[in-house]
Amino acid sequence: MFQKLIDFSQYTSVKIGSIQPLNFIESTEDYDRFLQSGETINIIGKANNLLISPNAKNLITLSKKFDYIRDLGDSLEIGAATPSGKIFSYAKRHNLSGFEILSKLPGSIGGIIKMNAGLKTYEIKDILDGILILDSNVKLKFKSVESLGLTYRNSAIKELIFAGIFKKKFGFKASLIETFAKMRANQPKEPSFGSCFKNPSGNFAGALIEQIGLKGIKFGKNKSLMFSQIHANFLVNLGNSSFNEALDLIHLAKEKVYMESKITLEEEVQIIQ
Repeated sequence: MFQKLIDFSQYTSVKIGSIQPLNFIESTEDYDRFLQSGETINIIGKANNLLISPNAKNLITLSKKFDYIRDLGDSLEIGAATPSGKIFSYAKRHNLSGFEILSKLPGSIGGIIKMNAGLKTYEIKDILDGILILDSNVKLKFKSVESLGLTYRNSAIKELIFAGIFKKKFGFKASLIETFAKMRANQPKEPSFGSCFKNPSGNFAGALIEQIGLKGIKFGKNKSLMFSQIHANFLVNLGNSSFNEALDLIHLAKEKVYMESKITLEEEVQIIQ
């Protein structure tokens, strides 16, 4: 294991954060030592949907030793630190089906699995067989997809994912790339978490935020935070914004939506305090 000071205002997708130590896990033994300490561990991966407090402790991620793709014959073992773009390129090159959803989807595969990321009805769980996690003997064990509690942008995974095991099916569908590009056409380009809130059943978080008048209104000391004018469920950072400012705006949106519609919005962004 090694530690580096990381500027999270550059590291996270929303470009909000302070300079803090980040611990890079290089082996199962490294992670086990953290577990044995009994302290709370915050797994952050590539921090693509995270809002990280300046007071957060014990931040960990996997090192590049877990950035790999291994062909197992009828399946693929993919290290949890492997970037989505690398996997997409591999699947396209080897004519593998189901990985098309990774086109333009940021992050590493560990975080994508944990959030069951996707687009509309396309989800990563559709091609997942299971994950590799730590067992009591400090070795890696397989945990099947059926036991992971993968639901809409959520899972029951509490452990550190070391790798994903994926179905290997041939037939890469290039036509889906254009389909996904059209679906993402209304997503803003400014730094963001991606979707800030999960869509409530039978409704859309963006529409609810627009209804309460927060779409396009700038907040914060520098007027650098707002729910995007392009898509109101994207909280975008236009400049020098702070953790507390982002947290306050998230809470304000939840409060106003509940007062207006009696709907409780659930964050899709993960908040680490």
